[in-house]
Amino acid sequence: MNHKITIIGLGYVGLPLARLFSTKYPVVGFDINEKRIADLNAGKDDTLEVEDDLLKSALVANNPDFGATGLFCSNQLEDIADSNIYIVTVPTPVDKNNRPDLTPLYKASETVAKVLKKGDIVIYESTVYPGVTEEECIPVLEKNSGLKFNVDFFAGYSPERINPGDKLHTVEKILKVTAGSTPEIGKIVDDLYKSVIIAGTHLAPTIKVAEAAKVIENSQRDINIAFVNELAKIFNLMGIDTHDVLTAAGTKWNFLPFKPGLVGGHCIGVDPYYLAQKAQEFGYHPEIILAGRRMNDSMGQYVASETVKQMLRQDLKVNGSDVLVLGFTFKENCPDVRNTKVVDVVKNLEDYGINVSIYDPWANPEEVKHEYGLETSTKPPFKKYDAVVLAVSHKEFESLNIKNLLSENGIIYDVKGILEKENGITRL
Repeated sequence: MNHKITIIGLGYVGLPLARLFSTKYPVVGFDINEKRIADLNAGKDDTLEVEDDLLKSALVANNPDFGATGLFCSNQLEDIADSNIYIVTVPTPVDKNNRPDLTPLYKASETVAKVLKKGDIVIYESTVYPGVTEEECIPVLEKNSGLKFNVDFFAGYSPERINPGDKLHTVEKILKVTAGSTPEIGKIVDDLYKSVIIAGTHLAPTIKVAEAAKVIENSQRDINIAFVNELAKIFNLMGIDTHDVLTAAGTKWNFLPFKPGLVGGHCIGVDPYYLAQKAQEFGYHPEIILAGRRMNDSMGQYVASETVKQMLRQDLKVNGSDVLVLGFTFKENCPDVRNTKVVDVVKNLEDYGINVSIYDPWANPEEVKHEYGLETSTKPPFKKYDAVVLAVSHKEFESLNIKNLLSENGIIYDVKGILEKENGITRL
């Protein structure tokens, strides 16, 4: 088929996908954020997922026609009206009560419906619980377009597997699961992705299977990390170094190499709630999934309380003390601060009356201020602190002499477990 593709949502997932498809097809990247569109058209990606030179080489000056290649970014509806493939890559967050918030998906579907035509295919990449595409999104498309599903237009699902900040496992190197609303559409969707994904594809029998496969990927990882987080709490009470235990256990060929830590971000810390919500609709209360979430959600408070305990053991005054938190993003070497659990560490430290400073060379201070109401700095600190919490293992911290930042009897709490064991350093 002669495809022209529109990508709805140009964030951490959408932009790399749009850039990749633009090597073979005419692509319009659509986003409602005007500043984002302006930055991208200037060849700058604030997410750092696509290198500026690579982005600039993909951009074209005008909306490309069928048969051409290249990427054109826009927030204007008329620029996406002649596409025949629409790929939705908007976020799927949870609300304050950890219930799935499908608002971005509804809004994106309404946008697509305004330009939907007979024969078009709408593919969703957002992580959801089984049934969302056909039971939630398709009705929005039908209602707002006046077209009939699987008669006038069709749907597909291909869950995103991008790992923000990972320059090794880029989108084209990650095997893609695909699915279609009919067997024939499934083949078209699979061939579309197969044309650019060098790692290959796996065509699932139904959209629901593909949706379920994605949501359990992150749920499985969440549960495994929750297990080692619980081990860390147990071994800490026993006076045993958890990382030493994991290193020893890891000598067995089939031991899974998970490490304790803070579990945030837009996937692992969110997706299990989507599966749990759907299970509860069917009358089943998921025990293991929600237990894992409770464990991982408790780790910010645990890190703060353990830091305070170490300070007290060193006869350091807690109330009014100065503590430096190194890193604020949800993972290393990535500017993404969505659903970061470092905020839990900071808030709990502040509850003890501690003055908390945050240094993160990757996080945008304006975004952190807007999302969390906290001040961060992108410049290295120079003063002395009573404690330093290494929360994120950014590469910049490897050359930072953390001990020089400590006041007398100051302590270091290493959440990531990357520092060598020695006096004054406590590892999670």
